[in-house]
Amino acid sequence: MVSGATPSSGTSRVVELCKEMLSRRPLLLVSNRGPIEYYVNESGDLSWRRGAGGVVTALSAISHYAPLTWIACAMGEGDRRAAHQAEGKAMPSPMPGQKLQLRFIIIPRNVYHKYYNVLCNPLLWFLQHYMWNSPHTPNVNAAVYDAWDNGYVLANRAFADAVIDEAQTSDPPPFIMLHDYHLYLAAGYIRPAVPGAILQHFIHIPWPSPVYWQLLPRVMRSAICTNLCANDIIGFQTVRDVRNFLHSCEAFLPQAEVDYRRRTVWFDGHLSTVNAYPISIDLGDLQRTNRSARVRDYEERLRPLCGEQTIVRVDRAEPSKNLVRGFRAFEILLDRYPDLHGKVNFLAFLVPSRTSIRQYRRYVEEVDGVVSAINERFANDNWTPIRVFFENNYAQAIAGMRLFDVLLVNAVIDGMNLVAKEGPVVNTKDGVLVLSETVGAYEELGEYALGVAPADLEGTMRAMHQALTMPPEERHARAQSLRKTIGEHDVGAWLCRQFDDLMTLS
Repeated sequence: MVSGATPSSGTSRVVELCKEMLSRRPLLLVSNRGPIEYYVNESGDLSWRRGAGGVVTALSAISHYAPLTWIACAMGEGDRRAAHQAEGKAMPSPMPGQKLQLRFIIIPRNVYHKYYNVLCNPLLWFLQHYMWNSPHTPNVNAAVYDAWDNGYVLANRAFADAVIDEAQTSDPPPFIMLHDYHLYLAAGYIRPAVPGAILQHFIHIPWPSPVYWQLLPRVMRSAICTNLCANDIIGFQTVRDVRNFLHSCEAFLPQAEVDYRRRTVWFDGHLSTVNAYPISIDLGDLQRTNRSARVRDYEERLRPLCGEQTIVRVDRAEPSKNLVRGFRAFEILLDRYPDLHGKVNFLAFLVPSRTSIRQYRRYVEEVDGVVSAINERFANDNWTPIRVFFENNYAQAIAGMRLFDVLLVNAVIDGMNLVAKEGPVVNTKDGVLVLSETVGAYEELGEYALGVAPADLEGTMRAMHQALTMPPEERHARAQSLRKTIGEHDVGAWLCRQFDDLMTLS
């Protein structure tokens, strides 16, 4: 275990809470993507791998502590075959150590395309990350209305029907934990069919101000708030998001009674509590990966690519991560401080993301162009300033984070950003975290990081230079404080807070 990063007492507490919870009601967990991804192997048989995505990573921890049923969408042909073999019912997870039944729902491909590729991404994702160029985009045309009516609404109805079907066998009705922006309408369908259920919806991404939500038509934004208020608890990453949601209910639901002190919304005869639950990492799982032979092998391969000092970033390759500005700030650093040439290397581990969406492909092209231009300008026979690894390779990314002197997390906005928590835990060099003030992790870690405004190229450059020239004793103190804070607020503590609140309703 890395010094200073010890699991909180949350782990044993989670086990106790799970036992108590499940003695009262069963648990259903619902998300767009599931913890297991089936695929057809070369022999034509079904194989499986761990599901991708931050939501899956965070939620998979629950299945180590509690038997539950996880409802998710069949993402590919392998998932669809597995769902057909299970005759549409829940089936045991093949992943060792997980206590869960997995139920895939099959949504027609044309419906899923409208739901996911037109409505969820990019529309909701871009809106909730403040990524629209509002004088020009979005343009809510007939295709968007069609995607809402014949994609998003139908998909949410399909998820709700599966939940209702599973809940019919439960006496008393279950705890139901819904997740993220894909399922904003589901609780409104579930509540009247399973009135005794206890419903929670946790939203992993930022919740913008009501003014920004008004880029969407009234019918859509009102439906989102109305259906979310069918939940007993609505969870967000930060206090900022909680406030924005309460403001949204006040703005879009004229009949709602919003209590800012108690953080509640009374609407349509139902009381919803709105809380902040900052998500965190599974320290035990991370440390097992960190100690693995695969990570150490990658570390040895990466070490020759490091300079006297090394800047690292680990991100999905998508616009909200602010990759271009991060590289531009590094370019300014090399311009301003020629003595760093040949001494500082930048390793970027970028995971392909939503490659079917045009805006994402264009952004990756822009990133490639910026990196190539910087390397062409500054590289020599013995030094390439930036190296990019464009692949989904978690072990390699962990190995890279072990080696950073500076970890750059300069996202435009993020719900949380778990890289900001993983990096300091696995790092071996008392590396300095340069952290955007607009990511959720800043509320917890900002005191020990170097904060930057995401659009501030000069400020980001100055923060990187400060990190590179920081005295060793200050680096050590900051690194120790980061590890201690992250260790005290791990995923076990995150789950405990939610389980405690759910049980007060049971």
